[in-house]
Amino acid sequence: MHAGSPERKQPDRQAAIESALRTVATEQAGVAALAAALANGLSEPFATAIDLISRIEGRVIVTGVGKSGHIGAKIAATLASTGTPAFFVHSAEANHGDLGMIARDDAIIAMSWSGETKELMGIVAYSRRFSIPLIAITSGETSALARAADVVLLLPVVPEACPHGLAPTTSTLLQLVMGDALAIALLEARGFTPDHFRTLHPGGQLGANLTRVSEIMRTGDQVPLALLGTKMPEAVMTLSQKKVGCVCIVDASGKLVGIVTDGDVARNLHRNLADVTVDEVMTRTPKTIDPQTLAGTAIAMLNEHNIGALVVIKNKLPVGVVHFHDLLRIGAA
Repeated sequence: MHAGSPERKQPDRQAAIESALRTVATEQAGVAALAAALANGLSEPFATAIDLISRIEGRVIVTGVGKSGHIGAKIAATLASTGTPAFFVHSAEANHGDLGMIARDDAIIAMSWSGETKELMGIVAYSRRFSIPLIAITSGETSALARAADVVLLLPVVPEACPHGLAPTTSTLLQLVMGDALAIALLEARGFTPDHFRTLHPGGQLGANLTRVSEIMRTGDQVPLALLGTKMPEAVMTLSQKKVGCVCIVDASGKLVGIVTDGDVARNLHRNLADVTVDEVMTRTPKTIDPQTLAGTAIAMLNEHNIGALVVIKNKLPVGVVHFHDLLRIGAA
């Protein structure tokens, strides 16, 4: 327990739940107030901010201190990851040399709930001196920051969830929501696609889910194939050798007409399979996928249908097979 903290006591569970519900309700009301503002007077400056950022040749510099600084850092990261080059500069550090990171072709988003944060004034003055566009996110309509800015995204004044009205809670949430709104509007304006997103997120499960099936599917000799009319013993041997849990059944033109799976074999073990052909056993409506489909979609299909593999088809021809293990290997599953 650090200095200045009240004496620790056992929390009341019901009181804690009621407190959580009050917090959520207060913050929901704050977001609703922001939505109402965006639908009315805030719509014009918001659109102006999007136009301004879309026109610059440089980057978006997000700045702030304290809790606003933490939110600003997250907004900068979101902008950068969704196609708008951006980074965060701490307002206090800017006054000690980091102003040199800001160029004339950049734009600045300055964040301060009150709009009177002293540490911001250095970067504000710098933006005015070199005519660098300045966007303010603040609730201080007549504040020093708002008066200096080219565009003011005025947040509604709302109660904090903190019962003492001291800890930034609802206020920082509104800053975050405004930042997300800017990032997504810019994403849509730029035509940012999952392919672009993947380029910026090559690592982790997110990057794996954005991998295309064509990049991980088994091809060539790894694809288990059998012609219509093939006897089941031969199909079972192929099934065993290829180890993907299915055999693709094709007609004379090479088009997929069905599959024989481990399950199909198991369900027919009571029969003498020596003289049975794949035509009698195969599943005639197999689950298939296009090679350009994302790995995340492939996983969803496997889970939805409770199967282990998908046949990859192009122009009705089986060009590959993607197995659950292939998705697991790249970290998508």
